[in-house]
Amino acid sequence: MTAFRLFRLAPASLALLLLVGCGTNVVNPVSGRSERSVMDESSEIAEGRKAHQQALAEYGALANPRLQAYVNDIGQKLVRQSHRANLQWTFTVLDSPEVNAFALPGGFVYVTRGLMAYMDSEADLAGVIGHEIGHVTARHSAQRATSAQDAGIGVLAATVLGVLIESATGAQGTAQAASQIGQSVAAGRLASYSREQESQADELGAEYLSRARYNPNNMVDVIQQLKSQERFAADQAQAEGRAAPAGASWLASHPSNDKRLADIRRVAERYSGTYDDDGKQRYLQAIEGLPFGESSAQGLTRGRNFFHNDLGIAMTAPFGWQVKNSADAVMLVNGSGDAALIVRLVPASAGSTHDDIIRNVVKPSDGRTERRSFNGLSGTHFEGTRRNGQGSMQPAVVSVVTGPSNNNFLLQYAAKDANALQLAMPQLREAESSFRPLSAADRSTAQPWSLHRAAFPSGGFAELARRSPLPNAAAALRLLNGVYDGGVDPRVGSPVKVVR
Repeated sequence: MTAFRLFRLAPASLALLLLVGCGTNVVNPVSGRSERSVMDESSEIAEGRKAHQQALAEYGALANPRLQAYVNDIGQKLVRQSHRANLQWTFTVLDSPEVNAFALPGGFVYVTRGLMAYMDSEADLAGVIGHEIGHVTARHSAQRATSAQDAGIGVLAATVLGVLIESATGAQGTAQAASQIGQSVAAGRLASYSREQESQADELGAEYLSRARYNPNNMVDVIQQLKSQERFAADQAQAEGRAAPAGASWLASHPSNDKRLADIRRVAERYSGTYDDDGKQRYLQAIEGLPFGESSAQGLTRGRNFFHNDLGIAMTAPFGWQVKNSADAVMLVNGSGDAALIVRLVPASAGSTHDDIIRNVVKPSDGRTERRSFNGLSGTHFEGTRRNGQGSMQPAVVSVVTGPSNNNFLLQYAAKDANALQLAMPQLREAESSFRPLSAADRSTAQPWSLHRAAFPSGGFAELARRSPLPNAAAALRLLNGVYDGGVDPRVGSPVKVVR
């Protein structure tokens, strides 16, 4: 949860684009065939440029000019070998811990610092970027926009034209929980590419890698890392007695990673030749000091605790629950994923008193309020009913708390249905009661992490884990270095990634 801005490209926040007209025939740069489209190249560029500005405003570009230049150089090297080298391409590293990458029409490509942390070499990152370039060169966004019009849908510009992939552990989870209290997220379902388009982007990525003298087998490494992340998330969930998350990494809406891995291996086998080195040393040098995980401005999750230095608040999830932090909220979610406490910073425009905020934000039909103290902070608790977006009555349970610097926070009980809400009520109250001002002990714990190089020791990842702040450090470090799922440990003395 950030204090001043969003860093998620929220579909609902983007300008509406109602596609009209029957379209015209354009030649696809990849296939060479004519296809009917509601977007010509100039329209692609115009829509991409508008969405690019919103992406920067809502995510934020990582404040690291050296790394931005490095990623841009890789992207430009690839696009010179692509089917649309004529476009003015833009490559941006976004300041987000999510493991994500996406592209907008017209030549705008993004990778998050969260994704870069898990890539093992320059060639691996080139594989990700090449895939996204493939979406643009094959005009997949324009094809989806045309299909949407054929279905009679008025679409959101960067929902249908862009390729936002939200991680299930972050923004998407917030939206899904929030939908239980009347907020629609149906528009986000339009964001998926077809399996054929994803497979074509994989093939184009491999082709561009080969032309740029990167080994196409690095596409295999990227997909293997996605599989490892799925396995790691499932293993951690099992150890904690909760359900495995669905789609928790980059391109979660793509075809099964098992199928993708088999397909891309067949694609990579088509190429042979002499390639440059994979650029691992250059890559590790480029990402030295990269922020890892959440930043102080976004709030920090440490186990079941959440700390926000800028806002001066902290919370603790009940045992068996998880903290899920996103741009516009932080959620404390139960193990079954059907109930959560959602905490948001309330804008000043929502009201100057607790009663005003409840009336303007919750818009209750009836209920009662009670003044409370939350660890020394003034609060008001409300229980009653409200009418949701479909016109049905539903329970409404919220608290408004005035925190440090007179910021107001809305603590919202959310659940799949009334039964789930009732079952989770004791833990929801426990989560709510943990809301507190940061203590000195909290502040000492709430330190951001960053990525660094270290020589692999004779004691292996177990030795590195003893000096790591990461939870389940040995497994997490194996994942970070690409050897979680059956990989071979690095040689003693070779450089590996660690978190400090």
